[in-house]
Amino acid sequence: MPTFEYIALDTKGAKNRGSITAESAAAARRLLRNRRLHATQLRPVKEASHTGRWEWGRLLSTRRRRTILEFTRQLSTMIKADVKLTEGLSVLISQTGDPKFAQILQNIRDQVMAGESLAEGLKEYPGWFDPIYVSMIRVGEATGNLGRSLTLLADYISKKLRLESKIKSALVYPAILIIVCVLVVTFLLTFVVPNVTKIITSSGRELPAVTRLLINVSHFFTGYWWIILIVLGLGWWLFKRILATRKGRMAFDRFILKIPVTGELMRQGIVARFTSTLAALIRSGLPMADSLQTVAEVTGNAVMAHAVRQARERIIAGADVATPLRESKVVGPAVAHMITVGEKTGELESMLITVAESIEESTDISVQRLSSVIEPIIIIIMAIIVGFIVLAIMLPIFQATDISNL
Repeated sequence: MPTFEYIALDTKGAKNRGSITAESAAAARRLLRNRRLHATQLRPVKEASHTGRWEWGRLLSTRRRRTILEFTRQLSTMIKADVKLTEGLSVLISQTGDPKFAQILQNIRDQVMAGESLAEGLKEYPGWFDPIYVSMIRVGEATGNLGRSLTLLADYISKKLRLESKIKSALVYPAILIIVCVLVVTFLLTFVVPNVTKIITSSGRELPAVTRLLINVSHFFTGYWWIILIVLGLGWWLFKRILATRKGRMAFDRFILKIPVTGELMRQGIVARFTSTLAALIRSGLPMADSLQTVAEVTGNAVMAHAVRQARERIIAGADVATPLRESKVVGPAVAHMITVGEKTGELESMLITVAESIEESTDISVQRLSSVIEPIIIIIMAIIVGFIVLAIMLPIFQATDISNL
């Protein structure tokens, strides 16, 4: 659906600028009239601000997720209190502190007033509302349980934020240590070492092999830094090209799951996301096949997505879900067995919730284990590198001192 930028006058003659989403220019003018605005200028925008790959990436922003969570909880409360949907959206438009989100809600409210469903309005903003959100809202509207769907969504987003926070907390500190290590070594090789080695080499004595190696490395960093940048740039470009292919993405996602310690943490996060998402969709009333299709779109791992799509095909053919998940190696045997039991007993939803809660608890242990393993390793590596530099600098000084004493 296209987006239009407009300049309009309100009932007091004040000029207003903004953007609005509508099927056509005529529909956009009609929506503006519903707001008591008279459009004086209206032009289409080629790239809608709410679409595109960059906006999809911003979905990962914690701040944006929390904005969506607050909106969902408040709208759920109002719907359950028998407040009309358009009135509830109007209240939330005035309360939100994010101007862009307020504009989006205003466009969605206008689409609802024009006769469209809330799900169709949300679907126009994939950077804010992912397929899971839209699917659950659509089911809620179809069954007349919009308030319940919103409550389930709020609980789902809250659990997802909590789990992601635990995983990020385990990875942020090691990442900071690695960055600091790289910066310190780069500073030593490009600024400290060249100045010190000038003094050492001025004596004319033969230098130790360790010192000569350090000088060569330092000269390469200072003299050929542009080659390093070009190689890194080409490597990143090639990496992105490989990830753009199906085989490349599958190979990379399979690789990151095999990395010691961190791979296990990533796998737990993927399985927890899968189980909690599937449970939320089933609870909302979405059919199993549609739920699996939605989960496959947002699983975040190509290996898991492939397994989920195979599970969907098996469901359509009348078979079980657990087998392709077990064969993917992402879902462990214990989790696959619990899913099998849930299918056989007709309690798949509750079993998925149990699995998600169990994984969330084990994530705490994995986070502690990761911190206890990675941090000392990084510190030891950094100490070895810095120790090597100090040794290479001090060794010729010690030799010169010994010779002078003779």
